[in-house]
Formats: sequence, structure tokens, C-alpha cells
Amino acid sequence: MNSPIMIACAHGTSNTQGAAQVNALRAAIAELRPGLDVREAYVDVQQPDLVDVVAGLPADKAAVVVPLLLSVGYHVKVDIARAVKSRPGSAAAAPLGPDPRLAALLDQRLREAGTTDNDVVVLAAAGSSNPNAAVSVEELLDQLRQLRSNRMVAAYGASAQPSVPDAVAMLRGELAGGAGAGESAGAVDVGGRVVVASYLLAPGFFHDQLGKAGADVVTEPLLPSRVLAEIALDRYDAAVAAMDETPAEAPATAPLGTPNETPGDAQRGGFFKALRRFVTKYFPR
Repeated sequence: MNSPIMIACAHGTSNTQGAAQVNALRAAIAELRPGLDVREAYVDVQQPDLVDVVAGLPADKAAVVVPLLLSVGYHVKVDIARAVKSRPGSAAAAPLGPDPRLAALLDQRLREAGTTDNDVVVLAAAGSSNPNAAVSVEELLDQLRQLRSNRMVAAYGASAQPSVPDAVAMLRGELAGGAGAGESAGAVDVGGRVVVASYLLAPGFFHDQLGKAGADVVTEPLLPSRVLAEIALDRYDAAVAAMDETPAEAPATAPLGTPNETPGDAQRGGFFKALRRFVTKYFPR
């Protein structure tokens, strides 16, 4: 096949179930697209590291990195972008979210958890310091609002506000008719529950934290679902189409890890990579 290689790049997790579900997602992608070369890579916690996978690609093959991530953030804008820039003939696809199919899947998870119209919902995302990530989550929340009438807010596990525990406490106050009810309080039926909708790909560190946020119910993560494989292939196809429209540019200088990178930059990059692996080893997620 002449199709570019797909590098299905996940965050990485030390959770055995979560890792197995991400591997099953890659298998579902390959099953939906027979003949497509789908390769494994991670930006944190697990091996093989994305940088190493990109460096080991056949010289005569194009490649597309598909982030198995739900929004734009540091890993997409920095880790994946840097890896792609280091090798001519490669490209990065958009992350999996936002997408109306993910909103439909979240609605399904809420129904599976027994969520009623009287309940209030916290859409819980991992969080990122990149403001575009929050924009993506809010867009997904708007898509979910088209499917459900519940009072819903977005919250984050890290790096963005409000935190999931804070959002849970706020909505619980609204249910009790407390001082923080705000203009929407009249639309909330007293007696409902606080439900956290896990906007996470698979079990792992962040999903474990949702159970400690004080909600009455926490939904299961998005995986397993074939929908994720379909979205990943759509992102891949869009990136391939963009590659066909834009001729590949030759690097201005011989790469040292990224184009035009100085030896000092490369040394610093190696230091931070080693530091990340140290933290992963002794402080696993």
C-alpha cells in the first residue's frame, strides 16, 4: 500500500486496563482500514516514545501522527509538532475532539450510568495550560447540550479552572438552593444528583481522581468504543489530503532533533526527556 504510515500516538498510562484499551483502539483502526500500517507511540509514561518511532521510520515512507488525545494541548502543540518537524514527509493530524460523535458517546455513557433529567452534570476533562484545550472542551460541551437538557458545566483535572471538585461542590450547592446557585438555579430540580461525565479516553490516573471529587456518580471513560477508531481514521484522511495539497518542504539544515535546532537546544531537549523518564519511573500515573 502507498498510504502514509499512521502513527497512533497516545499519552501513555501505567494503568493496565487503560493501556489495553488504547491498544485495542489501534487494533480497531487497523481492522477498519485493512492494509494500513498503524504504529504505536506515546508522548509520556509508556514506550515506544514518539520521537524514537518517527526517527525509525523508513526513509521512503510518508507518515501521519494521529493524536489519540481529546483536545489540543501541550502534547499536540509541542511534543507531536516537534516530532513531525524533525522529519520531512510527515504530518500531524488533529486530535480526536471535539466531535459530535464524542458528544453522542458521552450521552450514551450518561444513560448507561442512569442519569436523569433532574441530575446536574460535570463534564470532566484532563485539562491543559493551553487555552485552546478549554475552547475544545467548551465546544464539546455545547454539542452535548444539544442532546441533553441537564444543567452542565465543564471542569478539569489539572492546569485549568474550575477543578472537578470545585465544579461538583458548586453544582451540589445549586441542588441545595445554596448561595452560589446563580441565574440557572431555578432550572435545577432539587433532589437530583451530581454526575461526573468522564471526558477521558480510558482508565488511568485522571479517571481515578474523578472518583474522589465528591460526585454521586462517575461515568465510564469513552473507551471501549468503535467510534474512536472511526474518528481517528477521519483525522488521518484529512491530514493525508492536506499533505497531497501541500508539497513537502526540504529541511533548511541537517536536523539535530528538530529543524534549525542548535546543539544547545538539542542538549536541553535530551535533559528534559531524561527528566520526564525519571519522573515516570518513580512517580507513575
